[in-house]
Amino acid sequence: MEEYIQKVLNLTFYPGEDIYSDGDVEEQLMELCKKYPDSLDEVVKKNSEWAILYHLSDMRENLLEWFDFPKSGTLLEIGSGCGALTGLFCRKLQRVVGIDLSKRRSSINALRHGKYQNLEIMVGNLEDVHLEEKFDFVTLIGVLEYAPSYMSTGEEPFLKMLDLAKSYLKPQGTLIIAIENKFGLKYFSGAAEDHTGKFFESIENYPTTSHVRTLSKPEICKLLKQGGFQKNTFYYPLPDYKLPDTVYSEQYLPQKGDIGNVSVTYDRKRYQLFNEEAVYKQLCEDGQFEYFANSFLIFSTM
Repeated sequence: MEEYIQKVLNLTFYPGEDIYSDGDVEEQLMELCKKYPDSLDEVVKKNSEWAILYHLSDMRENLLEWFDFPKSGTLLEIGSGCGALTGLFCRKLQRVVGIDLSKRRSSINALRHGKYQNLEIMVGNLEDVHLEEKFDFVTLIGVLEYAPSYMSTGEEPFLKMLDLAKSYLKPQGTLIIAIENKFGLKYFSGAAEDHTGKFFESIENYPTTSHVRTLSKPEICKLLKQGGFQKNTFYYPLPDYKLPDTVYSEQYLPQKGDIGNVSVTYDRKRYQLFNEEAVYKQLCEDGQFEYFANSFLIFSTM
């Protein structure tokens, strides 16, 4: 298994230490990938820890398993992490390049997916990595909200991250973004903000936090237009983009009664301030589901 790490990782732009980490759980993930390389699904079923579910569950692939990627296509996965979606991309496309801040997380990814001959993982900050290659697809899945933390100061961080992603796209290429909606219904009904763990943080526009922030649909539409992405198609994963079991589209939105109490919180306790199913019924009937969807999946072209 160790040869996968040597084969897949490109350390040309690695600064020598990991800039981002989930802590000691990454060592646990590493050991699980070494010990059960072909049966991680069974490990997930027998373990209730959020970190293991989040990083190793095949439910993560539901986000894009349905999409018909061209077999001859190429994809740059910015923020490839521990590889929750990397394997799916490797199975669907001709070439996959990942970029991630963490050597340890990238090593976990390599252990899981190094068997694929079409994978390369660049370890380093997006701003420091330089590639001549252009791609059919570039992904920012659970990444754009961290632009204030990892883009250098002096420029608008969200636009800078979009510009960097765009620089790696072919002229007809597609940017794929997944991000929480700051006005997701779960935040009104008692779920803590995903990144800070604070209640009502996003719907109050992040009064105590500057290192991470999600966006509303109007905000992200405006941002994408400013970034040069003229065509933006929205999808709506439920319960959210992390562990989705359903993905709605602008062409097929949920109807009254289609959505139950879906806002499950695995990583921390939450309140249940009202019956989400009842509220969703009214939102769907009034045509307001898109504004209050928990998260967005967006396909953007120039």
